[in-house]
Amino acid sequence: MNTPPTSPGPDAPAWLTTEEQRVWRSYLNAATLLEDHLDRQLQRDAGMPHVYYGLLVQLAEAPGRQLRMTELARRAKITRSRLSHAVARLEKSGWVRREDCPSDKRGQLAVLTEQGYDELRRTAPGHVAAVRQALFDRLSPEQQKSLGEIMEIVAEGLQPREAGADLPWLR
Repeated sequence: MNTPPTSPGPDAPAWLTTEEQRVWRSYLNAATLLEDHLDRQLQRDAGMPHVYYGLLVQLAEAPGRQLRMTELARRAKITRSRLSHAVARLEKSGWVRREDCPSDKRGQLAVLTEQGYDELRRTAPGHVAAVRQALFDRLSPEQQKSLGEIMEIVAEGLQPREAGADLPWLR
């Protein structure tokens, strides 16, 4: 809704202007289409959803190709429950295994297997091509820089640093 009520009270919301509404809807449309495009590419090429690919990337980039499950959930921005389900599916494929955390008996590590690393290396070129075609090839270098700066500002504002913040990956 971008038109204010006829008689706004003192606590009335600050409705979006027509231009803000256009930008917001363009963002939602593009984000949905981009995620769908990347998800379909990965399903077709590797039989995995985009979120699983992201988990493999996080593990591949981590020291020893392993992360505590809570840290992996934080980095992937998903609930621990969703992560547990995803890791179970990745375990069935032989791409990830769980290990007990040696420093904390209650914690578990997600470990990228050699088979998982090989799958990631096989799948990465097609994924990068899809990202490039869908996003970077459509933007000038200046637009790419601006988009990166804008997304960093938005992400920073949505990640509270205080303890007890209500973030999905902490649940």
